[in-house]
Amino acid sequence: MAVLVGLALCGHGASPAGGAAPVEGPPTDTFTSVVVSTLGRQTAPVLGTDGKYHVMYELMLVNSKAPPATLQRLSVLDASDHSRVLAAFEGDDVVGHTRTLLPGPATDGTIESNGARFFFVELTFRAASDVPRRVVHRLDLLAAAGPGARASTPLTYTVAPFDIRGQQVPRMGPPLKGRAWVAANGCCTAAILHRGSVLSINGGFFDAQRYAIDWMRLDDQGRFVHGDPSKAENYTAYGADVIAVDDAAVVDALDELDDQVPGQLPDPNTITVRTVDGNHVVLDLGAGYYAFYAHLQKGSVRVKVGDKVKGGQLLGKLGNSGNTSAPHLHFHVMRGASVLGSDGAPYVIDAFQLSGQVDAAQFDAAPTIEGQWGQDRLDPPVSRQRAYPLDLNIVDFPS
Repeated sequence: MAVLVGLALCGHGASPAGGAAPVEGPPTDTFTSVVVSTLGRQTAPVLGTDGKYHVMYELMLVNSKAPPATLQRLSVLDASDHSRVLAAFEGDDVVGHTRTLLPGPATDGTIESNGARFFFVELTFRAASDVPRRVVHRLDLLAAAGPGARASTPLTYTVAPFDIRGQQVPRMGPPLKGRAWVAANGCCTAAILHRGSVLSINGGFFDAQRYAIDWMRLDDQGRFVHGDPSKAENYTAYGADVIAVDDAAVVDALDELDDQVPGQLPDPNTITVRTVDGNHVVLDLGAGYYAFYAHLQKGSVRVKVGDKVKGGQLLGKLGNSGNTSAPHLHFHVMRGASVLGSDGAPYVIDAFQLSGQVDAAQFDAAPTIEGQWGQDRLDPPVSRQRAYPLDLNIVDFPS
């Protein structure tokens, strides 16, 4: 009874010293017709080959009221100092960073009644010490100002705190061996290729491919493919050894799908969650991180569920199985064993050589990947340690 009495006194405002407790006013609430949340609970900055630290994440914006909501500006602020603006998106940048739930490109910054959008954020910092612990997001928009509003009016509010230093960044070896590997469809641009593939899996939205890379290879003449491009064996990358990035346990493996004919995607009606990424391997790296290897050759997978592997051990051969139009190794790291229903995580590779860059504008504009690429080479290559390859980097891994 004494404990109960004590709790009751404190609950009624008595101070420990017996004096009068200060009277608190009512909480200050803000009506937010557009509700904002983050995909994933936290992330971390990753050191890129450019010597800068990169952070990527996505917001989900839901318009809960009848009037349309139009996002005019979205600012990312240091949560401990709202005067420090880390990034600001407005005008065409708002549209360019917004996607529908399909997902697909947005045509404007307006969210219809009961509608929702994804918003993709990229932050870049010169030094790790510049990265704040948490960020918040200030929205300038036209939307319903109250529960009964029937028209959109100008509003500004700050929402969605997010921890961007909340994870460790795992270190690992490379997933491949040898020279002239190109990090296609990689980080950390506003193009939103892999990371735009947000999927509704197991009752939630997940961006497992946030930091995915499609590894393709150039030959000595700078070609991804020579001869008939409809033959998988004519691609420089085809048949390359795919290796374990660290000591790990195999938690998933598939080795039953034929190679897709290059230049053709499979019939969407034949694709399942299990087969979309073709023959594959998932490794449990420990500490809650998993590595995913996709599009392997049928009959080449050397491991099965339950096997223990060592870093550098052969897992299989690079192929063209699953939803792919040309041979490559799709590789990403995630915070769960589900290849699509997990949160994509940044990581760094212990050591490699940065040997050049494929021109992004040329690559994006080209109708095919035929021809010669990667004329922008470094002589000599530059050593990188504990770094993450950025989009269209050309890198050399140890043989």
